Amino acid sequence: MFSSGVPHDRSTPSAPHARARVPAFAYPVELATCRRCPRLAAWREQVAREKRRAYRDEEYWGAPVPGFGDPAARLLLVGLAPGAHGSNRTGRMFTGDASGDFLYPALHRAGLATSAVARSRDDGLELEGVWITAALRCVPPGNKPERQELDACRGWLAHDLDHLPDLRAVLALGRIGHDAVLKAWRERGLRTTLAAHPFAHGAVHRLDELPGAAEAGALPLVDAYHVSFQNTNTGRLTPAMFDAVLARAKALAGLG
Repeated sequence: MFSSGVPHDRSTPSAPHARARVPAFAYPVELATCRRCPRLAAWREQVAREKRRAYRDEEYWGAPVPGFGDPAARLLLVGLAPGAHGSNRTGRMFTGDASGDFLYPALHRAGLATSAVARSRDDGLELEGVWITAALRCVPPGNKPERQELDACRGWLAHDLDHLPDLRAVLALGRIGHDAVLKAWRERGLRTTLAAHPFAHGAVHRLDELPGAAEAGALPLVDAYHVSFQNTNTGRLTPAMFDAVLARAKALAGLG
């Protein structure tokens, strides 16, 4: 088990000390310094400066958020984007907000996380057999990314797919995550359309059986409603509902 990340460093990618701080399994420093989407870069840093009152004494991450988990993961979870005062504050996917308060207990119940509590990057939480990432690495204003921002960020999702050789299945948390995965594989040669595989909670898309799957590296894709507070607080997504979908994804990934 290993928790990967990138250095919280605003230096240029060529800075020697920046390169030295990248852990053994990590993203290029270019992720930590990415400003490809000016709207997102400005917003993540504005949120980090202004802060929420409850966290006024904390230093916000305020940078693109790397994936997190086990480099030997067999299951990839793909969410939407960092939360303004969750991941954009803590620097770890689904950590420090209501979405994580729902997700990590579910992973713990499934035997995929060492703890049900996720508070900070250094809280000791580890994942086993799972890697968590997102379609977008920076918090978007109003939690609404623009299409060109998702397109610009898809290369980092491709990076995860390339550097997790043991993956056997993907669990999309919400339609945006679902679409991002499909588009990433289509760009690599998977011959299908988004319309042929619409997002639906509990759906299993056997993309690994489609033409072009081998060259694209396509895997079975499982859909779940996003673990957002809006979904979990209204009962649209319950723990039992999510547990059932997670169990299906685990089985497809060969995690028991």
